[in-house]
Amino acid sequence: MTTRFPLDPVPIHVPDEVLADLRARLAATRSPLDEGNDDWSYGVPAGYLRELVEHWRDGYDWRAAEAAINAYEHYQVTVAGVPVHFMRKPGRGPRPIPLILTHGWPWTFWHWSKVIDPLADPGASGGDPADAFEVIVPSLPGFGFPGPLTGFPDVNFWKVADLWHVLMTEVLGHAKYAAGGCDIGGLVSSQLGHKYADELHGIHIGSGLPLDFFTGPRAWDFARNRPLTDGQPAELRDRIVELDRRSASHLAVHVLDGGTLAHGLSDSPAGLLAWLLERWNSWSDNGGDLGSVFTADELLTHATIYWATNSIGTSLRYYANANRYPWTPAHDRKPVVQAPVGLTFVTYENPPGIRTAAERIRAFEDGPQAAWFNHVNVNAHDRGGHFIPWENPDGWVADLRRTFRGLRRG
Repeated sequence: MTTRFPLDPVPIHVPDEVLADLRARLAATRSPLDEGNDDWSYGVPAGYLRELVEHWRDGYDWRAAEAAINAYEHYQVTVAGVPVHFMRKPGRGPRPIPLILTHGWPWTFWHWSKVIDPLADPGASGGDPADAFEVIVPSLPGFGFPGPLTGFPDVNFWKVADLWHVLMTEVLGHAKYAAGGCDIGGLVSSQLGHKYADELHGIHIGSGLPLDFFTGPRAWDFARNRPLTDGQPAELRDRIVELDRRSASHLAVHVLDGGTLAHGLSDSPAGLLAWLLERWNSWSDNGGDLGSVFTADELLTHATIYWATNSIGTSLRYYANANRYPWTPAHDRKPVVQAPVGLTFVTYENPPGIRTAAERIRAFEDGPQAAWFNHVNVNAHDRGGHFIPWENPDGWVADLRRTFRGLRRG
């Protein structure tokens, strides 16, 4: 039997004046001198950015993107005083279970768009309808819609987990649900599996970060626990340096000085785009061609969500607040995350010294992070980077389905 969803939809809409202001700012962009940077070794090349800015100003069609986004149901609710936007697709199957998917930074809710349909309606793509989910995809508060976060200056991942639990159990009325996430969303989902294990079927995450990852006086130091020494093989040293280059700058700035950076990114759409582009380029498995993972229009859709809502500042705040208001356990039971956990890894993010997908699985299962999780399904893929559900949606969907096949009862 089908019952009416308890909320009325609120489609996404960016006002015309916001788009006109965006075009005017793009037209007034002043580029820096950027000699000798065609290879991205100093950051985003001015020439590459200039072409994308011109397309954003004169060729990109937000209204077409908005229509595609609004093909799904959208809702806005207030949870514990916090405004929350979420996208939804009802499940089609004998017993869909509710699944909340949480993104990270610099993601938007739309980075889940490639997995929503097969998760909600597996039968439409040759899957088993018994694997269906009712898919709920919220924007992290302060990330995009409904706008910059006010009244919640101490927002961080473990506080969002409390909001999500209220959303799923009280606002939407689910006695039990599932959760999935990557990046910050992986930490949110792990906290749900830690604090609310009895009310979850399980979780599926795209990394095995421990919940205390941001705890400590040097949380911004991405290289901690991986020192460079003279005795290390060159391959190992090179991998450490490569991974540091991918993530150390953004992590340090966001933890230590994100508020200062936000002044520039909130005022200049070209500056905002450049900061996002560097991460989308270096974190995706693109083989040196960002266009193989994101088309120009796809990049600009995600960037427009950040720009139109003026939410970049509150999105950066998550990093500092994860350290300033550190995670503390809700109980002392082991493993820390007691709900059943599935994990999807990609070799693009392999730690130093790990080469293959099989080695990645063994390294996790034999390493200290495994003890944090009640892991029931661990897999790794050779294709895809940090944005796994976008870059390898088939792999993500297959792994998540496998995690929950034996967990749907109760």
